[in-house]
Amino acid sequence: MRTIYTAGIDIGSSSAKAVILRDKEMVAWHVQQTGPDSMESARSIFDVVLSESGLSAGSIGHIIATGYGRINVPFADGHVTEISCHAKGANFVLPSVRCILDIGGQDSKAIRCDGKGRVTNFAMNDKCAAGTGRHLDRVATALKTPVEKVGPLSMNIVEQAAKINSTCTVFAQVDVIRLVRKGVHLNDILAGTCDAIASRIVELVDRIGLEADFMMTGGVAKNIGVVNRLEEKLGVKPHIPEEPQIIGALGAAILALEKALE
Repeated sequence: MRTIYTAGIDIGSSSAKAVILRDKEMVAWHVQQTGPDSMESARSIFDVVLSESGLSAGSIGHIIATGYGRINVPFADGHVTEISCHAKGANFVLPSVRCILDIGGQDSKAIRCDGKGRVTNFAMNDKCAAGTGRHLDRVATALKTPVEKVGPLSMNIVEQAAKINSTCTVFAQVDVIRLVRKGVHLNDILAGTCDAIASRIVELVDRIGLEADFMMTGGVAKNIGVVNRLEEKLGVKPHIPEEPQIIGALGAAILALEKALE
């Protein structure tokens, strides 16, 4: 049986991801910041994974693009929504998974899937940046704190977690500024921020129903402050993939393999 190489390209609002599979084995993956030109970002990250895998573009049998910039990947053979790709990728990593929480830069999604990684229900928080990576970025910028330090600092509460609006990122930023002026400790403000994001995500989960085996994907899954608080609120420990940001691209590559085998 011949070897089939496929690729998944996920152009998100803040990061671009790519995965190359050899049959069902991942041979290369990469994550980088999305630039102002989605087409250029897609070509750049594809070139990176091709270089890492030692393959040429002509070796790739089928390419599926996903994410917000999926229509701007001219070399892709097809385009699939990120919801379907995250479900397929999560199922590949953990076949027992039935619920996926994808917290990206621009929106959050709660996804239900069946045993084959097919979407059965989903809910999105797409009208406001509250509960997303962008929310964290804005708070981190306002507090002049590297975003990768937000989670660890939020776990070291000095007095108590500050109360921060969980329904609107603009109101949340107003709360942050007010708290800074009151002299509230940085860690307590960050604790309140992570708690507010977790509360927002729980609302999404409630709309589709939680399953015991659930996975967190997206960049915010790397934030221990949000993950731990979400676990406390849901009463179930989430599965975090080794690299949660590539699950959508992985799912796209798997869908590309399915197409190549038709």
